[in-house]
Amino acid sequence: MKKIISIIVLFTPIIIFSQVSIGKASVDGDGILDFENPARGGIILPAVTTLPTGTAATNGTIIYDYNNGCVKIRQNNAWENLTPKVGDTSTINLNTATDSGNGVVIGTNPATADGVLVLESNSKALILPRIDQPHLNLVNPHPGTMCYDTYNKALAVFDGSKWYFYK
Repeated sequence: MKKIISIIVLFTPIIIFSQVSIGKASVDGDGILDFENPARGGIILPAVTTLPTGTAATNGTIIYDYNNGCVKIRQNNAWENLTPKVGDTSTINLNTATDSGNGVVIGTNPATADGVLVLESNSKALILPRIDQPHLNLVNPHPGTMCYDTYNKALAVFDGSKWYFYK
């Protein structure tokens, strides 16, 4: 019995800080987070009414700015619009509950960033949900939906009114 417990304790950190797959048995390639392919939906970014500051404003953070109706990315210590126009926010029900806990961290622990879901790795990346032509195949996408368009081979981002594609 002691040997079994020792083995579990020895391998627990590897399991906790390894790759994660959603909707499938294993991760493809070297991703830290991977989704089934084809995916049934995209990642929905958190809609915020106040742009994060301090440790929550880490470069590389992507959010949906409810007030401006656009997706923003934190780059060079400043918030920049990823989608250029004002999207439709009428389908968003804002979460008015007080945040509790520290969110979920996959990868390095403790994380240097503050967020709902933080992916920390110096050698692995997020593999976005892969969808063929999301502008045609996702019915009623939520503002802030993000995925990889396998047909156009591009990042696809929905602002609530329009899809934007980035190669």
